[in-house]
Formats: sequence, structure tokens, C-alpha cells
Amino acid sequence: MKRLFASALGFAAIIFTVAGCTGRPPVLNDDGWITLFDGTEESLSKNWDRAGTANWRLYRGAVMADAQTGKGSSFLVSKNNYTDFQLRVEFWASHDANSGIYMRCADRKKITDTSCYEANIFDQRPDPLFGTGAIMHITPVNPMPKAGGKWNTYEITVRGNHISVWLNNSYTAEARDNKLKSGPIALQYGRGEVRFRKVQVKPI
Repeated sequence: MKRLFASALGFAAIIFTVAGCTGRPPVLNDDGWITLFDGTEESLSKNWDRAGTANWRLYRGAVMADAQTGKGSSFLVSKNNYTDFQLRVEFWASHDANSGIYMRCADRKKITDTSCYEANIFDQRPDPLFGTGAIMHITPVNPMPKAGGKWNTYEITVRGNHISVWLNNSYTAEARDNKLKSGPIALQYGRGEVRFRKVQVKPI
């Protein structure tokens, strides 16, 4: 009887752990949410700085880029820093796009996937384990979802050392890491075509 009870407790613990890791993404309402981009030039200029040479411009209620003149990646970098927060980003990416959502960046003048946490957008990444849906260099995704050619929604929670990532209401990755404490959010352009039409953050 004791052995049966212990087994039941162990099974319950497994269920609790899985539910804790993969529970539903944050429910959005108007309380405490800050819209950083809403498709207008006003919100773009008020809340974001440009880094790099991408041809960011407004297009059909979104900000998009499909080319750059320099090497490396280009970014839209939030003017404010964030520590603990929920983040919601609507994006469209071509099938060959390389993009990502960068968080808690240590140096706003040098945005990289090692000096920030990155929820990746890269369907054609040679190593798909760190492609779309993964947290770069920390948590792989398997199987990798595809985001190309359609509108998608990332919902991300960053609290303390815990990061959880949802793509289109499906859990893709989580991590526990203490390296980065606070910093701006950045939207990447690497290649292909990317568009962002709604970005909201809620400090927690």
C-alpha cells in the first residue's frame, strides 16, 4: 500500500511539473499592458531606436524590413529597459527570414544573441534545434515550428531567472539562466523579409 501511494505521488509530481512548464500562455487584458508599437510612426519614433542599416519602414499597419546595406544584423531597440515582464509580439516572416526577439540586452549599442536572450525566428537555420521557437544558445526546440509566410504571435514571460516562450499558443521553450538581469527589447532583421505589427509589454 505504501509503495502504491508513493508511486501515485510520484506520478502526480510529474504531472504537476509538466503542467508548470507548459501551462497556457499569459492571458492578455488591458491592465498594465504598454503598447510599444501599434503600426504608427508615432509609436515607432517614440519607443524605438534604430541600430544597423536595415530599411525599416511602415507598411500596411506594420513596420517591415527586407534589405540592409551593411553586414551583420539590424535592430529596432526599445528606448526603455525591462527587468521582469510579459511580452507579446505579432510578426510576419518570409520562409528564408532570419529574425528574433531579443530581451534584457546587456549593451544597447551592441546587440548580439549572446549579450541578450533571444527567442529565435529562423525556419531555415542549418541547425534546426535552435531555429524558430528556441531560446538561442540555451534551450533547443524539437520539433521546430515553422513561422514563414504567415502572421504569428510570440508570447514570452521573463521573471527572475525564468524565461518561457509560446509561439501561436504552443509552448516551445523555457530556460533558467542568471546571466542577464535587465535591458532593452530588440527586434531583429537579419535576412529575408520581416514585419512587426503589434508589440506589447507588461512589467511584472
